Formats: sequence, C-alpha cells, structure tokens
Amino acid sequence: MKQLLKTFIFAAVTIFFAFTLIKFPNDALEASIRGIDMWWEVVFPSLLPFFITAELLLSFGVVKFLGVVFEPIMRPLFNVPGVGSFAWIMGMVSGYPTGAKISVRLREQNQVTQVEAERLVAFTNASSPLFIFGAISIGFFHDPKLGVLLAICHYLGNAITGICMRFYGRKKDKPYQMNNGKFSIKRAFLAMHETRVNDKRPIGEILGDAVLNSIKTLVMVGGFIILFSVLNKMLFLIGLTPFIATIFQSVFHLIYLPIELALPFISGLFEITLGANLISKENIDPFLASVIVVSFILGFNGFSIQAQVASIISKSNIQFYPYFLARILHGIIASLLTIILYKPLYLDRKNINIEDMPVSNPATENNWINILLTLEQIGPLITILSFGIAFIILYRRQKKYK
Repeated sequence: MKQLLKTFIFAAVTIFFAFTLIKFPNDALEASIRGIDMWWEVVFPSLLPFFITAELLLSFGVVKFLGVVFEPIMRPLFNVPGVGSFAWIMGMVSGYPTGAKISVRLREQNQVTQVEAERLVAFTNASSPLFIFGAISIGFFHDPKLGVLLAICHYLGNAITGICMRFYGRKKDKPYQMNNGKFSIKRAFLAMHETRVNDKRPIGEILGDAVLNSIKTLVMVGGFIILFSVLNKMLFLIGLTPFIATIFQSVFHLIYLPIELALPFISGLFEITLGANLISKENIDPFLASVIVVSFILGFNGFSIQAQVASIISKSNIQFYPYFLARILHGIIASLLTIILYKPLYLDRKNINIEDMPVSNPATENNWINILLTLEQIGPLITILSFGIAFIILYRRQKKYK
C-alpha cells in the first residue's frame, strides 16, 4: 500500500509539473535559459578544474598523505579520518557539491566508513568564496564589506556543524588507532606511495578518467540547476510559493523578522541565487534582518543543491537525512553568528578606512568582479572545449577496445 501511494504521488506531481510547463511555456523557457546560462558561464568552468584536481590527487595518493598528517586534528574535532580534511578544504574553496563528490570517492576507496562518510557530507558542502563575495556581496548587495561577515559566519558555522555531527552514529563507529598521536611525515609519504602503486592504471587512463568523471558530474549538476530554476518559476506562477510565504509570515513575525522577507526566503529555500537576489531588492530596515535570512539560506544550501548532493551520494550507501538535518543546523548556527558578529564585523567597520584593509580594498573588490566577468566571457569556451576533449577520449577508448 505504501509503495502504491508513492507511485500515485510521484505520478501526480510529474503530471502536474508537465501541465504547468504547457500552460506557461514562455516563462518556463526563460527560467530554463537563466539556469543554463548560470551553469554554462560560471558553474561548469569554475568547478571543472577542482573536480579534475580532486580526482588526480586521490589517484596519486596525495589525499592519503593528507589523511595521515591531519588525523590528529580531524579525529578529535569531527570524528572522521584525516582524509576528510581534503573534502573539507576543497568543499570550502570550490563550493558545493565538491564535498559530496569527494566524500563519495573516499567511500568508494574504503578510506572512510559509511557513518564517517555521512558525517563528511554533512559539513563539507559549503558555498565558495567567489559566490559569497562576487555574486552576493558585490553583485547583489553592492557592499563588499558584507562578504567578510557572510563568509566568516558561513564557514565558522560549517565547522561548528561538523563538530556537532561528530556525535552522529557513534554506536556504529569501529575502534581506530591514532598511532599515539605522533606526527610522522615518513609514514605519510609511505601511505601516499602505497596508494599510487596500488593503482595499476597508466597515467593516460588516470587523466582520462578524471576528465570524464568530472564532466559527467557537472552535466548532472547542470541538469538540476535548470530543473530547479524552472520549478521555482512554475511554483511562483501557480501561486504555491506566495501561499507558503503567507504561512512563513506568521513565523517571521514571531521571531521579529520583517514579513516582506518571507517570499524571498521561500525562493531561497529552492535556489540560493534567486533568493539572495530578491532579498537584496527589498531594502529592509534594519538591514540585519536581510543578512540573517541570507546567512540561513546559504547554510541551508537550497533544495537545488541538496538534490545535486542526493544524486551524487545515491550510488553509494551514504544516507541523505544526516546531510539534510545538518543543513538546517548550519542555517540556524550561521544566522545566530550573524546576529552576534554583525556589529563588530560590519557596523564597526564603517568607521574604519576600508582602503587600508586588504580584505576590503578596491583592488580586492575588483578582483572578484573581474573573475566573474572573465568567467562569463570565457566560460562557454571552456565548457565547449571540455566536452570536445571528453568526446575525443571516449572515441579513442571505444576504438581501442573494438
């Protein structure tokens, strides 16, 4: 009976979505183009180098080296092996869903257990500095000082979330040895060498696999970006998003947040970019309220990102619900940190000559803008060349095995 109910619900939702596309074809097309532009120009070219690099570092044993070095730090803090440091760092630098992809690869190589992989996925998927500083702070709010506050609250909140998740699934943990907590570069090098030697693939095949695996993942990411861009637009047109927003208005009123932010908040739950853009246009007073909501949706990741993560981990035995619970926790922690740090990191800095501060001088601001403009100009070219390289690799392999 339960399975029959699921079948009915899935079929009904899909049919309803199909009818909305038929009723609003022009709006669906515009939303689809918006999503594919974002993926084509920015997401694909910005994430591809990190994905390929991560695959190569895993194959050459560098991640194993980092695992031995950082074991004394990662175990006490997050209750995960030292190799988790690689997923955490790469997740912060390149943005979601890099942390999920690396966590799955570590699980496939048996470098982490199932419960350790679930802890990793829970806190290694963060927004990239490019998105926080370039897109949100400068692009939407036109205020580079805001980027420092959002970034610190986001990454510090992510670390606190990881510490909280260390208690998840403790009954499933297996005994491990910390090698008496001794730091040993020699042991780390030996572990790296052993990992590289055990990988019998030639260098050409390793490079080819890294490119192909990265492109396959990014194609999937692009599909979800387009899907949720259209879905969010359709839900707004049929009045479902405004209806849900009216419910959240009561919640916002109880926690002393302006009810005008309810609709942008709902949009942000589906897609961070659209939600942050709508919040920036509201001109809410006090401004702190807008920053709190943006911090929450950054920590929550949005259903679009969560769907990407769910798709990536679906081929493993990693469960989704710890990640989802951690997203709610991260959103709450980041919002609380925003309230605490708003005055020292944002208001008080208005009385300081920001040109003297390296994190906020005009040169730094221009760097973020230039990166975004460069990606928009050469991003499509990188995407086309990448697909061309992938086609050549697949063609040569198919020809070789005939």
